[in-house]
Amino acid sequence: MKTLLFVTDLYYEAKGRNYYEEDLFLTSKIREDFQVVICHPEDTETFEKDFDLIVFRNAGPVANFKDKYQSFRNRVVSGYLKTYNSFNGKADMNGKEYLIELTNAKYPVIPTIDTLDSLDKLPNVKTYIVKPKDGADSIGMEFVTKDELRDKVDSESKNTLVQPFINFEYEVSFYFIDKEFQYALYAPDKEQRWELKEYVPTEEDLTFANRFIEWNNLDWGIQRVDACRNEQGELLLVELEDLNPYLSLLELSVETRQNFVEAMKKSLQKALQA
Repeated sequence: MKTLLFVTDLYYEAKGRNYYEEDLFLTSKIREDFQVVICHPEDTETFEKDFDLIVFRNAGPVANFKDKYQSFRNRVVSGYLKTYNSFNGKADMNGKEYLIELTNAKYPVIPTIDTLDSLDKLPNVKTYIVKPKDGADSIGMEFVTKDELRDKVDSESKNTLVQPFINFEYEVSFYFIDKEFQYALYAPDKEQRWELKEYVPTEEDLTFANRFIEWNNLDWGIQRVDACRNEQGELLLVELEDLNPYLSLLELSVETRQNFVEAMKKSLQKALQA
Protein backbone atom coordinates (compact mmCIF):
# COMPACT_ATOMS: atom_id res chain seq x y z
CA MET A 1 0.00 0.00 0.00
CA LYS A 2 1.42 3.40 -1.02
CA THR A 3 2.24 5.97 1.65
CA LEU A 4 0.98 9.57 1.70
CA LEU A 5 2.30 12.48 3.75
CA PHE A 6 -0.87 14.54 4.17
CA VAL A 7 0.17 18.15 4.85
CA THR A 8 -2.36 20.26 6.75
CA ASP A 9 -2.61 22.70 9.64
CA LEU A 10 -5.48 21.32 11.69
CA TYR A 11 -5.38 24.31 14.03
CA TYR A 12 -5.47 27.06 11.43
CA GLU A 13 -8.40 29.37 12.13
CA ALA A 14 -10.26 30.57 9.05
CA LYS A 15 -13.40 32.65 9.08
CA GLY A 16 -16.45 30.52 8.31
CA ARG A 17 -14.48 27.30 7.78
CA ASN A 18 -13.15 24.47 9.93
CA TYR A 19 -10.12 23.13 8.10
CA TYR A 20 -9.63 20.31 10.55
CA GLU A 21 -13.12 18.88 9.97
CA GLU A 22 -12.59 18.70 6.22
CA ASP A 23 -9.16 17.11 6.42
CA LEU A 24 -10.07 14.64 9.14
CA PHE A 25 -12.97 13.53 6.95
CA LEU A 26 -10.77 13.34 3.85
CA THR A 27 -7.98 11.37 5.53
CA SER A 28 -10.55 8.96 7.00
CA LYS A 29 -11.63 8.13 3.44
CA ILE A 30 -8.34 7.98 1.58
CA ARG A 31 -6.77 5.77 4.25
CA GLU A 32 -9.04 3.05 2.89
CA ASP A 33 -6.66 2.85 -0.07
CA PHE A 34 -3.41 4.40 1.21
CA GLN A 35 -1.31 4.58 4.34
CA VAL A 36 -1.68 8.17 5.55
CA VAL A 37 0.34 10.28 8.00
CA ILE A 38 -0.71 13.87 8.80
CA CYS A 39 2.02 16.52 8.99
CA HIS A 40 2.09 20.27 9.74
CA PRO A 41 3.25 22.31 6.69
CA GLU A 42 6.26 23.70 8.57
CA ASP A 43 7.55 20.22 9.49
CA THR A 44 7.62 18.43 6.14
CA GLU A 45 11.40 18.39 5.64
CA THR A 46 11.90 15.86 8.42
CA PHE A 47 9.55 13.31 6.86
CA GLU A 48 9.00 14.02 3.16
CA LYS A 49 11.63 11.61 1.74
CA ASP A 50 10.02 8.65 3.52
CA PHE A 51 6.72 8.85 1.63
CA ASP A 52 5.60 7.97 -1.88
CA LEU A 53 3.55 11.17 -2.30
CA ILE A 54 3.21 14.48 -0.45
CA VAL A 55 -0.41 15.70 -0.45
CA PHE A 56 -0.44 19.45 0.19
CA ARG A 57 -3.87 20.30 1.58
CA ASN A 58 -5.29 22.86 4.01
CA ALA A 59 -1.99 24.43 5.05
CA GLY A 60 -3.36 27.94 5.50
CA PRO A 61 -1.79 30.97 3.73
CA VAL A 62 1.80 30.10 2.84
CA ALA A 63 2.68 33.77 3.41
CA ASN A 64 2.63 32.83 7.11
CA PHE A 65 5.66 30.58 6.56
CA LYS A 66 7.05 32.06 3.37
CA ASP A 67 10.68 30.97 3.77
CA LYS A 68 9.82 27.37 4.67
CA TYR A 69 7.38 27.17 1.79
CA GLN A 70 10.01 28.41 -0.67
CA SER A 71 12.52 25.90 0.71
CA PHE A 72 9.93 23.17 0.25
CA ARG A 73 9.37 24.25 -3.35
CA ASN A 74 13.13 24.18 -3.94
CA ARG A 75 13.34 20.64 -2.53
CA VAL A 76 10.48 19.54 -4.77
CA VAL A 77 12.59 20.57 -7.77
CA SER A 78 16.03 19.45 -6.59
CA GLY A 79 14.96 16.33 -4.70
CA TYR A 80 12.41 15.09 -7.20
CA LEU A 81 9.78 14.89 -4.48
CA LYS A 82 6.42 13.78 -5.80
CA THR A 83 3.63 16.12 -4.75
CA TYR A 84 -0.12 16.51 -5.05
CA ASN A 85 -0.99 18.97 -6.53
CA SER A 86 1.78 18.87 -9.09
CA PHE A 87 3.83 22.03 -8.66
CA ASN A 88 3.77 23.16 -12.28
CA GLY A 89 0.73 25.41 -11.87
CA LYS A 90 0.75 29.05 -12.94
CA ALA A 91 -1.83 30.42 -10.50
CA ASP A 92 -2.09 30.86 -6.72
CA MET A 93 0.76 28.48 -5.88
CA ASN A 94 3.06 31.21 -7.22
CA GLY A 95 1.27 34.23 -5.75
CA LYS A 96 -1.17 36.58 -7.50
CA GLU A 97 0.99 37.74 -10.42
CA TYR A 98 -1.08 35.62 -12.79
CA LEU A 99 -4.07 37.95 -12.37
CA ILE A 100 -2.07 40.65 -14.14
CA GLU A 101 -1.06 38.21 -16.88
CA LEU A 102 -4.69 37.18 -17.41
CA THR A 103 -5.81 40.83 -17.43
CA ASN A 104 -3.27 41.68 -20.13
CA ALA A 105 -4.34 38.62 -22.13
CA LYS A 106 -7.96 39.86 -21.93
CA TYR A 107 -9.34 36.83 -20.07
CA PRO A 108 -12.68 37.33 -18.24
CA VAL A 109 -11.04 38.29 -14.94
CA ILE A 110 -11.47 41.17 -12.51
CA PRO A 111 -9.04 43.71 -14.02
CA THR A 112 -5.81 43.74 -12.02
CA ILE A 113 -2.68 45.92 -12.07
CA ASP A 114 0.42 46.32 -9.87
CA THR A 115 1.55 49.81 -10.89
CA LEU A 116 -0.38 53.04 -11.11
CA ASP A 117 1.16 53.57 -14.54
CA SER A 118 -1.42 51.00 -15.69
CA LEU A 119 -4.40 52.62 -13.99
CA ASP A 120 -6.04 53.25 -17.37
CA LYS A 121 -6.53 49.46 -17.65
CA LEU A 122 -9.07 49.65 -14.81
CA PRO A 123 -12.55 51.15 -14.98
CA ASN A 124 -12.96 54.52 -13.29
CA VAL A 125 -14.78 53.65 -10.06
CA LYS A 126 -15.29 55.26 -6.66
CA THR A 127 -13.63 52.45 -4.70
CA TYR A 128 -10.61 50.27 -5.40
CA ILE A 129 -9.31 47.15 -3.67
CA VAL A 130 -5.63 47.06 -2.71
CA LYS A 131 -4.04 43.84 -1.46
CA PRO A 132 -0.58 42.22 -1.23
CA LYS A 133 0.51 39.93 -4.06
CA ASP A 134 1.36 37.12 -1.67
CA GLY A 135 -1.79 37.53 0.41
CA ALA A 136 -4.60 35.07 1.08
CA ASP A 137 -7.84 34.94 3.07
CA SER A 138 -8.24 38.72 2.61
CA ILE A 139 -5.09 39.37 4.68
CA GLY A 140 -3.93 42.95 4.13
CA MET A 141 -6.83 43.85 1.84
CA GLU A 142 -8.03 47.46 1.91
CA PHE A 143 -10.80 49.47 0.22
CA VAL A 144 -9.53 52.86 -0.90
CA THR A 145 -10.55 55.82 -3.05
CA LYS A 146 -8.71 56.83 -6.20
CA ASP A 147 -7.05 59.71 -4.36
CA GLU A 148 -5.68 57.30 -1.73
CA LEU A 149 -4.03 54.95 -4.23
CA ARG A 150 -0.79 56.95 -4.36
CA ASP A 151 -0.23 56.36 -0.65
CA LYS A 152 -1.11 52.68 -0.79
CA VAL A 153 0.63 51.42 -3.93
CA ASP A 154 4.39 51.22 -4.47
CA SER A 155 4.67 51.17 -8.25
CA GLU A 156 8.39 50.41 -8.09
CA SER A 157 8.35 47.32 -5.88
CA LYS A 158 5.15 46.08 -7.53
CA ASN A 159 4.25 44.05 -4.45
CA THR A 160 0.63 45.23 -4.35
CA LEU A 161 -2.39 44.45 -6.51
CA VAL A 162 -5.04 47.01 -7.41
CA GLN A 163 -8.53 46.08 -8.61
CA PRO A 164 -11.79 47.95 -9.06
CA PHE A 165 -14.46 47.26 -6.47
CA ILE A 166 -17.22 45.35 -8.27
CA ASN A 167 -20.78 45.29 -7.00
CA PHE A 168 -21.39 41.64 -7.86
CA GLU A 169 -24.57 39.60 -7.58
CA TYR A 170 -23.00 36.52 -5.98
CA GLU A 171 -19.81 34.46 -5.81
CA VAL A 172 -19.55 30.96 -7.28
CA SER A 173 -16.76 28.36 -7.20
CA PHE A 174 -16.11 25.48 -9.59
CA TYR A 175 -14.12 22.50 -8.33
CA PHE A 176 -12.01 20.29 -10.58
CA ILE A 177 -9.83 17.20 -10.26
CA ASP A 178 -7.37 16.57 -13.11
CA LYS A 179 -9.28 18.99 -15.36
CA GLU A 180 -12.55 17.13 -14.73
CA PHE A 181 -15.39 19.17 -13.26
CA GLN A 182 -16.67 17.78 -9.95
CA TYR A 183 -19.19 20.24 -8.45
CA ALA A 184 -19.95 23.92 -7.95
CA LEU A 185 -20.96 25.93 -4.90
CA TYR A 186 -22.22 29.47 -4.55
CA ALA A 187 -23.10 32.02 -1.91
CA PRO A 188 -26.58 33.36 -2.78
CA ASP A 189 -26.21 35.98 0.00
CA LYS A 190 -22.99 37.87 -0.70
CA GLU A 191 -22.93 39.14 2.87
CA GLN A 192 -22.62 35.52 4.02
CA ARG A 193 -19.90 34.32 1.65
CA TRP A 194 -19.32 31.02 3.49
CA GLU A 195 -22.99 30.07 3.61
CA LEU A 196 -22.69 27.89 0.54
CA LYS A 197 -25.19 25.92 -1.50
CA GLU A 198 -24.69 23.53 -4.37
CA TYR A 199 -24.89 25.27 -7.73
CA VAL A 200 -25.95 23.72 -11.02
CA PRO A 201 -23.73 25.33 -13.67
CA THR A 202 -24.86 26.08 -17.17
CA GLU A 203 -22.87 25.01 -20.20
CA GLU A 204 -21.70 28.61 -20.51
CA ASP A 205 -20.54 28.58 -16.87
CA LEU A 206 -18.47 25.44 -17.43
CA THR A 207 -16.95 26.88 -20.61
CA PHE A 208 -15.85 29.87 -18.52
CA ALA A 209 -14.32 27.73 -15.77
CA ASN A 210 -12.68 25.26 -18.14
CA ARG A 211 -10.88 28.08 -19.90
CA PHE A 212 -8.81 28.74 -16.78
CA ILE A 213 -8.25 25.06 -16.05
CA GLU A 214 -6.85 24.59 -19.57
CA TRP A 215 -4.71 27.71 -19.22
CA ASN A 216 -3.18 26.43 -16.00
CA ASN A 217 -2.55 22.91 -17.34
CA LEU A 218 -1.66 21.12 -14.09
CA ASP A 219 -0.38 17.55 -14.47
CA TRP A 220 -2.64 16.43 -11.64
CA GLY A 221 -4.48 17.78 -8.63
CA ILE A 222 -7.43 19.75 -7.31
CA GLN A 223 -8.28 23.28 -8.47
CA ARG A 224 -10.97 25.76 -7.52
CA VAL A 225 -12.07 28.46 -9.94
CA ASP A 226 -13.53 31.33 -7.90
CA ALA A 227 -15.68 33.79 -9.80
CA CYS A 228 -18.27 36.50 -9.25
CA ARG A 229 -21.36 37.28 -11.29
CA ASN A 230 -21.43 41.00 -12.04
CA GLU A 231 -24.55 43.12 -12.43
CA GLN A 232 -24.47 42.56 -16.20
CA GLY A 233 -24.71 38.78 -15.64
CA GLU A 234 -21.12 38.05 -16.66
CA LEU A 235 -18.75 35.79 -14.73
CA LEU A 236 -15.35 37.24 -13.84
CA LEU A 237 -12.48 35.31 -12.30
CA VAL A 238 -11.64 36.28 -8.71
CA GLU A 239 -8.84 33.74 -8.26
CA LEU A 240 -7.64 30.35 -9.46
CA GLU A 241 -6.67 28.36 -6.37
CA ASP A 242 -4.27 25.60 -7.45
CA LEU A 243 -2.23 25.08 -4.29
CA ASN A 244 -4.49 24.05 -1.42
CA PRO A 245 -8.10 24.97 -2.20
CA TYR A 246 -10.57 24.57 0.61
CA LEU A 247 -13.21 22.19 -0.72
CA SER A 248 -16.27 22.74 1.51
CA LEU A 249 -16.74 18.97 1.35
CA LEU A 250 -19.01 18.83 4.36
CA GLU A 251 -21.42 21.25 2.68
CA LEU A 252 -22.07 18.77 -0.13
CA SER A 253 -24.70 16.08 -0.52
CA VAL A 254 -23.52 12.61 0.48
CA GLU A 255 -23.52 11.44 -3.14
CA THR A 256 -21.51 14.41 -4.46
CA ARG A 257 -19.03 14.11 -1.60
CA GLN A 258 -18.51 10.40 -2.20
CA ASN A 259 -18.05 10.94 -5.94
CA PHE A 260 -15.38 13.53 -5.17
CA VAL A 261 -13.55 11.18 -2.81
CA GLU A 262 -13.49 8.40 -5.43
CA ALA A 263 -12.25 10.81 -8.10
CA MET A 264 -9.50 12.02 -5.77
CA LYS A 265 -8.38 8.46 -5.04
CA LYS A 266 -8.04 7.80 -8.77
CA SER A 267 -6.13 11.05 -9.20
CA LEU A 268 -3.75 10.14 -6.37
CA GLN A 269 -3.04 6.82 -8.09
CA LYS A 270 -2.36 8.69 -11.31
CA ALA A 271 0.13 10.95 -9.53
CA LEU A 272 1.86 7.94 -7.94
CA GLN A 273 2.23 6.18 -11.28
CA ALA A 274 3.56 9.20 -13.17
